[in-house]
Parts: sequence; structure tokens; C-alpha cells
Amino acid sequence: MNPLLERIHNGVLKENPALVLMLGMCPTLAVTTSATNGFGMGVSTTVVLIASNFIISLLRKLIPDEVRLPAFIVIVASLVTVVELLMEAYVHSLYESLGIYIPLIVVNCIILGRAEAYASKNPPVVSIFDGIGMGLGFTFALVIIGLVREFLGAGTIFGIDLGWEFFTPMGVFVRAPGAFLALALVVAVMNGANIMNRGKEIVDGCDGCCANCGKSCKSNEGEEKK
Repeated sequence: MNPLLERIHNGVLKENPALVLMLGMCPTLAVTTSATNGFGMGVSTTVVLIASNFIISLLRKLIPDEVRLPAFIVIVASLVTVVELLMEAYVHSLYESLGIYIPLIVVNCIILGRAEAYASKNPPVVSIFDGIGMGLGFTFALVIIGLVREFLGAGTIFGIDLGWEFFTPMGVFVRAPGAFLALALVVAVMNGANIMNRGKEIVDGCDGCCANCGKSCKSNEGEEKK
């Protein structure tokens, strides 16, 4: 796979920051009462991720190791301030919905983690794609969780009433406990899919059902064991 595309695949699926690495749980649980809020937080975080990765990668050889973390925080804080002012000016309703969680992007462990683990050690172009991948993965996670919570808790999707008379919304999903329930549901589905895919990789003729499996596994040495 192309290294640039690999960074995107890594961030969206293999190392999704919210659903696999379990990073950034504060905004993930707090702002996903609707898919719109999740999308807004995801996009704003993605913009900061891409810009901070690019700038930190450019300056990686100029920033002394002793002050790298304070320098990273100053860069991220400056970018977050710009994003916050733009949101306040052009998408004020979303700005009010997200509230305090916009400035808290400064201390989001996803952004500081990618700055420390990747952008500070790699060239600008691949660092940009790493930011794109992680940002898209974070946005994907927030939108999916927001959709689950909004649909089950309010019977709407992106604020649109589905008009299903037979469906009774469960208000708990738009409250704090619902965030944990929705996250658990999404992670369970992802884990189930990963287990099935992994089974197909290591077991001849795997159909995804481990309980009734009588197939032989492939060992690391290429031999089969029962």
C-alpha cells in the first residue's frame, strides 16, 4: 500500500483513535448527543490535527527536546484559537452547542500524541496524511456514536425526524449514561468484525463462527495444528 494511503487507512480503521486506541474520550462521550455535534467536533479536531502535524514536522529539527511539549502546546493552542474564532463567526449555532469542548481541543491527547509520536519524527507530507487519517477516524467515530445516540434517544438523524410512529425514543441515550452505552455498542460491533476477519486470516475455510469450528489453524511455521 502507498505510504500516504497507509497513514489514512491506519487512522480510520487500524488505529482509530476513539474506537481502537480509546483516546479523546472526553469529547467522544460529551458532544455526541447528535450526529451534527459529532461531525462538527470531528472536523474542527481534524483541521487542528492536520495543521499542527504539518507545522511541528517543519519545526521538528529546530525545537529543542527539553521544551518540545510546551512548544507543541503553544502551536496547538494557537491553531485552536483560530478555529474557535472562525466557528464563532461562521457557524455560531454549532459553536454554542460544542461550548467549552472547542478550547479543550488544546489538551486532546490525540493531537499531542500524534505530535509527539509521529509529526516530530517524520517529514511534513506524511505527517499531514497522518493527521488526515487520524482526523477522519476521529470524525467517523464521533458521527457513528452521535447517530446511534440521536436515533435511539430522539428518533432523529442529523436533526431530521424520521416519523416512525412505532418507534419510541429512549431518552437515556441522549444523557450521560447513553454515551457509554452507545460507545460500547459501536466498539462491540467493530470488535466482532475484527475477530471474524482475523479468524479468516489464520484458519482455513473460516466462516466466522468459532463455536462450531472444526477447521485447522495455520501456525507461524506454516504447519497445521489441530
